[in-house]
Amino acid sequence: MSKTNLLDRRRVVAALLANRKDVVAIGGLGASTNDITAAGDHARNFYLWGGMGGAAMIGLGLALALPKLPVLVITGDGEMLMGMGSLATIGLQKPANLSIVVLDNERYGETGGQTSHTSAVADLVGVAKACGIPDSRAISTMAEVEAFAASVHDVSAGPRFANVKIDSAELTRILPTRDGTYIVNRLRGDLGFPPI
Repeated sequence: MSKTNLLDRRRVVAALLANRKDVVAIGGLGASTNDITAAGDHARNFYLWGGMGGAAMIGLGLALALPKLPVLVITGDGEMLMGMGSLATIGLQKPANLSIVVLDNERYGETGGQTSHTSAVADLVGVAKACGIPDSRAISTMAEVEAFAASVHDVSAGPRFANVKIDSAELTRILPTRDGTYIVNRLRGDLGFPPI
């Protein structure tokens, strides 16, 4: 990965959620959840504290259950590599309201910053396209991030996938609650469903 012109992860996530309206946002394990929280805690944020590799499938489930609402998964390259098979299911199901953004710093941040496969051979955009997600793109500028953020609101043209190359800066963790019942019930309540 070229070390120049990499995007700032917090700036990317803030831009994705700046005009969120009714978007349901799912944060993958670790840093992406912290980044979503840094952009502003919200009742429609679903923070994934465990189950590495599950963010895209949780997004798929929500997208299928709520087809009129935009669903945005924001996750990291390590988490997406762990759940790469989910892209095949998403390509098969074709939820028009689902968008997936991978914040790719080419590192496994949760286990010590080891180099991930996206630094060498793994092309997540190519995998997403091969799995039946034709709107799959690599993003390298804030203008492209902002354009993608606007497209998230179109619930008739997905699924869409974006891999965003970001820097690997160590940022202060901004942690949301880890109370899973609270997170689920807050989201359910905001969507008009009773608590579980």
